[in-house]
Amino acid sequence: MAAFSLRLPQELERRLGEEARHCGRPRSELIREALEQLLRSREQERFMARLVAAAEVLASDPSARAESLTIAADFLNADNEALALAEGRADAPR
Repeated sequence: MAAFSLRLPQELERRLGEEARHCGRPRSELIREALEQLLRSREQERFMARLVAAAEVLASDPSARAESLTIAADFLNADNEALALAEGRADAPR
């Protein structure tokens, strides 16, 4: 495991120490957890930005948009049928 030297503003160091005492965990463990959450969040943000960009490209292409809407409608029907079956409703397909 790599070791880092980290400079923190006094107030942040105080809050970190207070949290570590409150939950009975080492400060380094809290810092690792916070860093993991930050990196996971940023990775997810980048992924979502790429997903939105791809969706915008598809939405701007009329044939791709039409195909996407057809696929979405097919999945909606399948989801509705599965839900009807799971709920045991009378309108469920046999």
